[in-house]
Amino acid sequence: MIAYLDGVLAYKEPTHTIIDVHGVGYMVHISLQTYSILPGGGDRIKLFIHHLFREDSQALYGFASADEKSLFLDLIGVSGVGPNTALGMLSAMQPGDLRLAILGENVRAVQAIKGIGAKTAQRIILELRDKMKKSGVVPDGPTYRQQAANPVREESLAALVALGFPKATAEKSVDDALKAEPNLTVEEVIRRALRQG
Repeated sequence: MIAYLDGVLAYKEPTHTIIDVHGVGYMVHISLQTYSILPGGGDRIKLFIHHLFREDSQALYGFASADEKSLFLDLIGVSGVGPNTALGMLSAMQPGDLRLAILGENVRAVQAIKGIGAKTAQRIILELRDKMKKSGVVPDGPTYRQQAANPVREESLAALVALGFPKATAEKSVDDALKAEPNLTVEEVIRRALRQG
């Protein structure tokens, strides 16, 4: 079983990367979170790996942090959530935010992820909530529950991402605007972000 790969970044795209380890190129599927952390080509990197075996195929899934890998393993343990869906979830939300959405039973936040329906969101929360409580994992930073409780923030973020803003840039713009003036409307938040961009 491969636990991690430590080598040279030969190639990267938002969905996968190739790591050269002593002349052998390993293709590794990654999330957007991991992609955004990766350096340029030719640099040395280390990714935590989940080696998935199936009857007809094998695949490597790589993560910049052990926390992201742990959450991926929790997600694929849920009935009906495959590795590509789990990677999509980790691409849409930071691991800490996703954990807090699950712990806070925030079905709307989980369901807002592309490809996740209401029933799947409820199943993920039902199957992982108690497991996360028992493990004592409490992510750092502002709670996703607090952020998601603000529909202006959610709608503004969704609109900016749809307009082509990178998720991290959109989050910063929206959070900065709402911190300065908490009572802005969705339209005002979007206008401010567009002026900044």
